[in-house]
Amino acid sequence: MRRPVARKLAVLAVSAAVVSVGAAAPPTAHPGDTKPKPAAKVPVAVGYGGAVASVDQDASAAGIEVLRKGGNAVDAAVATAAALGVTEPYSAGVGGGGYFVYYDARTRTVHTIDGRETAPLSADSDLFVENGKPLAFNDAVSSGLSVGTPGTPATWQTALDEWGTRRLGTVLKPAERLARDGFTVDDTFRSQTASNETRFRYFPDTAKLFLPDGRLPVVGSTFKNPELARTYEELGRKGVGAIYRGDIGDDIVKTVNHPPVDPASGWNARPGGLSDKDLAVYQAKLQAPTRVSYRGLNVYSIAPSSSGGTTVGEALNILEKTDLGKASEVQYLHHFIEASRIAFADRGRWVGDPAFEDVPTKGLLSQRFADSRACLIKDDAVLTSPLAPGDPSHPAACSTGGTAAPTTYEGENTTHLTVADRWGNVVSYTLTIEQTGGSGITVPGRGFLLNNELTDFSFAPANPAVHDPNLPGPGKRPRSSISPTIVLDAHNRPVVALGSPGGATIITTVLQTLTGFLDRHLPLVDAIAAPRASQRNAAQTELEPGLYDSGLRKQLEAIGHSFKLNPEIGAATGVQRLPNGEWLAAAEKVRRGGGSAMVVHPAP
Repeated sequence: MRRPVARKLAVLAVSAAVVSVGAAAPPTAHPGDTKPKPAAKVPVAVGYGGAVASVDQDASAAGIEVLRKGGNAVDAAVATAAALGVTEPYSAGVGGGGYFVYYDARTRTVHTIDGRETAPLSADSDLFVENGKPLAFNDAVSSGLSVGTPGTPATWQTALDEWGTRRLGTVLKPAERLARDGFTVDDTFRSQTASNETRFRYFPDTAKLFLPDGRLPVVGSTFKNPELARTYEELGRKGVGAIYRGDIGDDIVKTVNHPPVDPASGWNARPGGLSDKDLAVYQAKLQAPTRVSYRGLNVYSIAPSSSGGTTVGEALNILEKTDLGKASEVQYLHHFIEASRIAFADRGRWVGDPAFEDVPTKGLLSQRFADSRACLIKDDAVLTSPLAPGDPSHPAACSTGGTAAPTTYEGENTTHLTVADRWGNVVSYTLTIEQTGGSGITVPGRGFLLNNELTDFSFAPANPAVHDPNLPGPGKRPRSSISPTIVLDAHNRPVVALGSPGGATIITTVLQTLTGFLDRHLPLVDAIAAPRASQRNAAQTELEPGLYDSGLRKQLEAIGHSFKLNPEIGAATGVQRLPNGEWLAAAEKVRRGGGSAMVVHPAP
């Protein structure tokens, strides 16, 4: 049954406000400061004037600075994203892409931008085939072959042109200053550098930037990136044409096609096929969002080329007729896991770049199709993986026919930010360079890493007996799992917005956080912090330690589930609209060193 949740959300708002005591916005700089020092990270903040949540306090502070100066949520989102390109350079930056979801408070409508990277026009389905065999994943990643045409700069400019109130150069200023003056190295930045040290040393420009004096950056030291500061300054002055038709773009093309590898490393950095034309014809796409109704609310997300909106949406439709609020913890997790398994089975068969594939988005999001799949779930048994897909064009109740295709690998890094402003506009934005460190290749003199997004394509058909919609093609966007989400009430006012990094685990993280908040009645910060499970149509479900080491695992195993340990899944952020014009910002308490929630004017 569909159940209204407005009264329960009001209770959640009160609960969330209680846990936010002490949360504060960043202090302003004082004369003589070399750079503003934002307040220590806090995972939740409540107040007025707008809110920003990201994984990093310098990035959140950049967004708050823009909001304080009268910018709107779009302006602040671009400022936050640019700052994350400084402090989270292994997860995002101008060398990558992403998906942008925007709620316009004036019209009470949701809009999206597909800023996914594209394959070169010279690419074909054998992009990652060598001597008749698919390349090993590691050989493909750290090469020019893996690099797609960057979409992030075009996304920023498109968002500002459509809905922003500030120039690109203005909103890039906080990030430019941060890159020039530096940020404080934390444990997460050092550990991510350490995990990439070997391949970073393949590329002299990368080693020079991220391994200063040949060593790992020291926790507590100041990390500066003057080359990126100059890149931001040039983008601000010339516009994104500097990348798509200018000198920065020329440097990107040269770097992709002739990767500057250290000959002494012995690394075979295979060249890519990116051209000036690939950059010149690139467009960030304005497109309609996905939408499903859940518990009387409207859930909006990103449509293909990402599979996030269709897969989260289908899973919610599958769960619609199960009262997750009254279910035991075991039954809640069981139904969540099985709905994820089914939705991933359908994702793998049907979702790709709609410019190249006939993606049945409407059918995947129909309640009729979800009902035909939901009847597969039993309270006392577990479905077998990989599960065969259903056919959204001809839904057959409880059908298990057809040929299954396993879920292909996606790197588990990316970053997400969520912003609201004083007018009620909201942005949920996930951006990425794919895996931690992207391709590992830094554009010489430019201060940013290039993506490895093309490895999100299938290297070969996932199942030779079934058409694979995610094979490479000329100008094609690889399938993504990014799932920036905005939930509106029956009057089309924001309830909550959220998203997460994590490769294919993004979908399950967003789904679990949504159901934890909407069904299990957890305050948003606790729904984000809850230990996670991720089932992606595989034989085993991944569990974080909080679930793997709990008694719930044995109870689920008794039903038939099989598990493996994943130390950390995702790193979500969100914002929630509270009564009387207040906003709540929420981020991780622990994952990735904890996130940073800030508001313009903290509530007493």
